[in-house]
Amino acid sequence: MSGKTRVCYSCQRNGRLTCRRTRLGEPCLKTYPLQCEGLLRRARVTFQAGHTLKESFRVAQLEAVVQMLEEHESDFVDALGKDLHKPRFEAVVSELILVKNEALYAINNLKKWMQPQHVERNLSTTLDECLMVSEPLGVVFIVGTWCSPVETCLVPLVGAIAAGNCAIISPSECTAHTAELLHRLIPFYLDNECFHVILAGTRDFPEVVELKFDHVFFTGNRSEGTRIAQAAARTLTPVTLILGGKNPCYVDQDCDIATTAQRIAWARFHNAGQSLVAPFYILCHTTVTARLVQALKCCLTQFYGSDPRESSSYGRMVNLDIFNRTKNMLWRSGKVAVGGQVIEAEKYIAPTVLTEVTESDPIMQQDIFGPVLPVLTVNNVDEAIAFINKQEKPLCVYAYSSNSKVITRLMSETSSGSFCSNDSILQSLMVALPFGGVGASGMGSYHGRYSFDTFSHRKSCLLRSTRFECVTYLRYPPYEDRNLSLMTWASTLSQKSQGWCHIL
Repeated sequence: MSGKTRVCYSCQRNGRLTCRRTRLGEPCLKTYPLQCEGLLRRARVTFQAGHTLKESFRVAQLEAVVQMLEEHESDFVDALGKDLHKPRFEAVVSELILVKNEALYAINNLKKWMQPQHVERNLSTTLDECLMVSEPLGVVFIVGTWCSPVETCLVPLVGAIAAGNCAIISPSECTAHTAELLHRLIPFYLDNECFHVILAGTRDFPEVVELKFDHVFFTGNRSEGTRIAQAAARTLTPVTLILGGKNPCYVDQDCDIATTAQRIAWARFHNAGQSLVAPFYILCHTTVTARLVQALKCCLTQFYGSDPRESSSYGRMVNLDIFNRTKNMLWRSGKVAVGGQVIEAEKYIAPTVLTEVTESDPIMQQDIFGPVLPVLTVNNVDEAIAFINKQEKPLCVYAYSSNSKVITRLMSETSSGSFCSNDSILQSLMVALPFGGVGASGMGSYHGRYSFDTFSHRKSCLLRSTRFECVTYLRYPPYEDRNLSLMTWASTLSQKSQGWCHIL
């Protein structure tokens, strides 16, 4: 990592050098709730001063995010490598490029997003102006996860900036090198009064949330998400929750097995299986199970060689706790068809495919954040749909089939945060599609315009004059039957022409 010092954004803006911030290369200390309260107070004062309202300010901050990623690409790659043994290719493609795409998309569309949206007028508002104005919520709290520590912190931040908010970001403590890098870099690129990075533990989150933010955006597991939602509810703080779960993947008898295996293997085993959106288990048609398992074995050899431990394209578990949990589930579930090797000293678990898995096995009872892929068999698509619908609603459902009717059934007869046919993960990365959970997999969505909307309040505005009191007087007391008849008649006209009722 570079040892240079960069003057922070606020000092540059104000022409002063009094703002003391951690230099690159210095150790970072944990941020405690009392310190968070001070940062929240600073950010709120800045927000209330209207500092974030101008389009030019928002664009400048978004451009600074892009600049930070470009100037420190090697630092981010190095940090992700230390935390997750993440290959450079995965770090750039699945983390840095995603954030830059979001920021550039927001820059190019921000003017349009900020414009008031006019809505349809009715008979009583013909001469009025009816519109929705997007206004920023205030100071938001963004909590990232260790699976994708850069993407889950900075993609929501892009939406918060575009919508005109101040933000406090909390990267995962599990990916310490990436968290410390964000803690050091963000003050030198973004406004030092509006945007802050804290280094807090998961146990501190409820106390931090209770400081009363204007929105909380959390990505992570269900247990932590539940605790954060409960803490937010005590102060009536709205939340967006992107929660992990068991994403099912149905493989039909009518599909290209070779291509299916490649796409599933890539999705399940990139980042050593540590992903919220990867396929978590396969429901495979019984007639093609053997072929699929053999194809997965061939793909893993093609991807990572005969010994994935020696491959520079394969990651490691983030810590021993996740390693041991995954290892224990692996050894007590099904039969190892591919892989299964573990080395605790390296936090290494080989890409593993399990067969003869049953619904009662431990690996089907807990969330899997590791490179293990259970394969269950079903006799037809009806069994697959019934199995999926017995479980909690997942973040993603995947279906591989060349039969469009099968795809349509999986898409329409199951409920999930997102759906993708004949590929995996891509639907969660597109700036033009909202991504989020439903039921147990979360609430709310983000990406592109949907991130802007998540961090905005859409205020309903009716702009009218004091003219035409000769009509509006009908609503005033004392109430008379004649006036009621006239208003009922007007409502009848409105229903016939526009399909909805109104009152003058």
